[in-house]
Amino acid sequence: MSEDLESMNSGTSRRGRWTALLVGRAGRRASVAGAALGALVVLSTGLAPSAVADDVRSQQWYLDKMLADRLWKVSTGKGIKVAVVDSGVNPSTPSLTGKVLKDEVPAAAAYGATKDFGGHGTSMAELIAGSGAGGGLQGLAPDARIIPVRAKLDQLKDPAERKKTASIPQAIRAAADTDAQIISMSFGAEYSNDEEKSAVEYAAKKGKLMFAAVGNTGDKDNFIGYPAAYPEVVGVGASDATGTVGKFSQSGDYIDLAAPGVNVPTWCDATFKQYCPGKGTSQAAAVASASAALIWSAHPKWTASQVLRVMIDTAGRDWPKNQPSKYLGYGLIRPAQNLIAGKGNPGAPDVDPITNEKTSVAGSTTGATPSTSVPASSQPPKSTSGGETSAAGSSAKSSDNDQLWIVLGAAAAVVVLGGGAFAVVRAKRSS
Repeated sequence: MSEDLESMNSGTSRRGRWTALLVGRAGRRASVAGAALGALVVLSTGLAPSAVADDVRSQQWYLDKMLADRLWKVSTGKGIKVAVVDSGVNPSTPSLTGKVLKDEVPAAAAYGATKDFGGHGTSMAELIAGSGAGGGLQGLAPDARIIPVRAKLDQLKDPAERKKTASIPQAIRAAADTDAQIISMSFGAEYSNDEEKSAVEYAAKKGKLMFAAVGNTGDKDNFIGYPAAYPEVVGVGASDATGTVGKFSQSGDYIDLAAPGVNVPTWCDATFKQYCPGKGTSQAAAVASASAALIWSAHPKWTASQVLRVMIDTAGRDWPKNQPSKYLGYGLIRPAQNLIAGKGNPGAPDVDPITNEKTSVAGSTTGATPSTSVPASSQPPKSTSGGETSAAGSSAKSSDNDQLWIVLGAAAAVVVLGGGAFAVVRAKRSS
């Protein structure tokens, strides 16, 4: 997948390190970000399904570090729909059987939605909601459901297919018109355009929570990636199993959060015969989307702003919350902090936690049934000083009986932005 693949080199980032600790018992349209690359994972069509399942699951290192088994006792993403705007989603892989809402594909982007032209969209869908069946990827939010939306990405070369496939702005608008609460976009471009910007604003007004890959040329030209750079979209960077930020992961004032995105397997191609080792901000965006699905499922009356505020509030970092890092944003996603430890203040339902601007209150999943009941001890505090909660400054000596991810030595933003809790107006680059 052209440019992005060339930028995905291994190595330790000079920019910062995340150390995962278990505490207690616990223009130029860029290629689809984070495509599979390198030698094939030792998974062949000749292996027994159980061997395949065991192998690929063992490579999903982040599930254990994020305490997935404990998270799923509280929330599995039930009741949450995620629109995956990508290369299409194959609903017939063992891991996605019964999880893709083919009947809810928007008419404006119906062509090819369940015909993945590269395998990338299917990989992202599995990382979000896959069951792990038949040797497939295990999703972080296995009871979430996927609405596939195919977009006209550069990897789609066939002229006839391109003509029938929705443009990216059309695909985003179509996703916004569905019942999906979350829109996951693992692609990016160097330049903004008015149609895409308008589509993103349209989705935001409908209360959608949008995540996008920030891009994979951080060790090269490090261009500003869109749609991640739009103020309404959560830009997600990538980390590896040791907590090291991938050097390919782009930097800038549009990076909002970071998530696992190095050595995360994906389908090798559209034949869906085997998985390849992969790395990229694509996977990070998908994992972040799944994390949001877990939190929203447990708190169905929250709005997109409240879900995002809690994700920011509980993100792992060692710098002040109102000084986002240009490499890591507000820090590493930690859904366990909310779902297990009960941290995070949802705050105002109609104020964007990044821009501090008023938003639509649409997007609440009122009426949905949480995947399980959240223990009383896991409920966020009703009020705290200035809306702050204890998320960022925790140390390895914390007595919390849940996972604690702490960012050590990472670069924080140069400009100190003052104000109260989340009263931080991000200077995201405009078109």
